[in-house]
Amino acid sequence: MTLILDSRRLLAFATLAQIGSFTLAAKELHLTQSAVSHTIKALEDELGLRLFERRGRRVALTPAGQQLLVRAQRILAEMQDARTDLATLPR
Repeated sequence: MTLILDSRRLLAFATLAQIGSFTLAAKELHLTQSAVSHTIKALEDELGLRLFERRGRRVALTPAGQQLLVRAQRILAEMQDARTDLATLPR
């Protein structure tokens, strides 16, 4: 069975990867730090891979995380493009 990655998890992952801090990523996403932490843990559990190395209050991508980030950024950009394109259609 093929599982589709959840867009909210991908957004949290990409934001954390770019910012490097659970607290700051949570602020950016308008979520609690705990919510971001649980989301990332759920994504890692789902994939069976560690995506981040925790270094105190900061995080760094693992090789698996680096690979996923490239795809996540493309997926999120496509989703934004779709929304932008649809917004131009008459209502």
